[in-house]
Amino acid sequence: MTKYIPIAIGLLLLLAGGIYFVFSPEESALFPQCPFHTLTGWDCPGCGSQRAIHHLLHLRIKDAFLCNPLLMMAIPYAVAGIYLEYLGGKKRFPKARKALFGKTAIIVILILIILFWIGRNAV
Repeated sequence: MTKYIPIAIGLLLLLAGGIYFVFSPEESALFPQCPFHTLTGWDCPGCGSQRAIHHLLHLRIKDAFLCNPLLMMAIPYAVAGIYLEYLGGKKRFPKARKALFGKTAIIVILILIILFWIGRNAV
């Protein structure tokens, strides 16, 4: 049963990617609005991520970065995490895994997210 989980996740990602490719979050009511932005008028760290994904799927890298630079910078980190955790990287590069995903890294990432959150609303 557990061998089908990666297949199910892959199919869901393909479906979500297809939806984000076809429909623009700026123009479609299909996508949820950010509750934090709706309540406060301020952007959360994730605001613009849906638009960034749409632009990224259309290979508009600059537009994606302008929508949410934090997401764009997090993509290589997420890919590295997938490699290290699921594709044999943790055996080949245990020090890299510890450095990138250890306790200190989590604290640094949290600080970066908070600074990004403050910075994008300070303008």
